[in-house]
Amino acid sequence: MSNIKIIGQYIKDLSFEVPNAPKVFLSQQPKPDISISINIDAVKVSEENLFEVSLRITADAVANKERLFLCEVVYSGVFAIQNSVEEEMLEQILLIYCPNLLFPFIRKVIASNTVDGGFPPLMLDPIDFADLYDKRKKATSSTPISDTKN
Repeated sequence: MSNIKIIGQYIKDLSFEVPNAPKVFLSQQPKPDISISINIDAVKVSEENLFEVSLRITADAVANKERLFLCEVVYSGVFAIQNSVEEEMLEQILLIYCPNLLFPFIRKVIASNTVDGGFPPLMLDPIDFADLYDKRKKATSSTPISDTKN
């Protein structure tokens, strides 16, 4: 898209923990169960239509009920949206298009950190940000469920 310019991109937050080291390296571990969570946030940072888009990915690897590693990365970019766009289109740009641009970089950071942490590289599968956006929109438009009783 010609009306979007990347001003900069960066690791905003990074944490890699191996809470049971060196124990996890001293015995043969089965293939871990790895849960992945993804969160996208976008905020306007100036009146000149500059937006910070942050992609947060958390990978939690567990084997034999023991955490092997926990990797949390927030990778962000500052984007200039040069022409005025409708609110709906702006939301899609910030929550679909921009995360697609950031994803290869956060994927590399996660793979490098797992290797540096003593594990095989964690190569994340591609993420369908449009599908995540659609699911998020459907979840926010549905009727909230309340546990309270009158």
